[in-house]
Amino acid sequence: MAQTQRQAVPRTDSGELDTALAFLNFNRECVLKKTDGLDEEQLRRVLVPTGTNLLGLVKHLTAAERYWFGLHLAGITPPKGTSHAMRVPRASTAEAVISEYRAAIAESNTAILTAGDPQALLARRVGGQWLTLRWLLAHMTSETARHAGHADILREQIDGVTGR
Repeated sequence: MAQTQRQAVPRTDSGELDTALAFLNFNRECVLKKTDGLDEEQLRRVLVPTGTNLLGLVKHLTAAERYWFGLHLAGITPPKGTSHAMRVPRASTAEAVISEYRAAIAESNTAILTAGDPQALLARRVGGQWLTLRWLLAHMTSETARHAGHADILREQIDGVTGR
């Protein structure tokens, strides 16, 4: 039987913002959990024709955090050279890529809590529309969950470990 990383979904139900943030953080942790215990080669291993790999997913999600919560919510321009591509240069270690994702999550959570209200308008328009933090939380939770599912499949192919 394959080892599992399964954990229970959040039971947070104390308010709209708390609940939404709990589910976003749950999905972020699901992605990070998929990297636990793997070496540099395993994290970079390509197992699908698109070239997707675990470390590339983490890099992509780091850019998404900074683009959506940094730029669109807080109005902060992402660091120079930020790319949504899933290719990780050899010069970037797995530890550095994962650490950057954790830093981006912390920055995003600060921006979310600073906004404080799901009805808060974003600092930048999206497709010409003024949208709210509520929309952004739903968008990034679905984006992160989608990639957590990709990560789960890749991890199972690497060593048989499963679970969310």
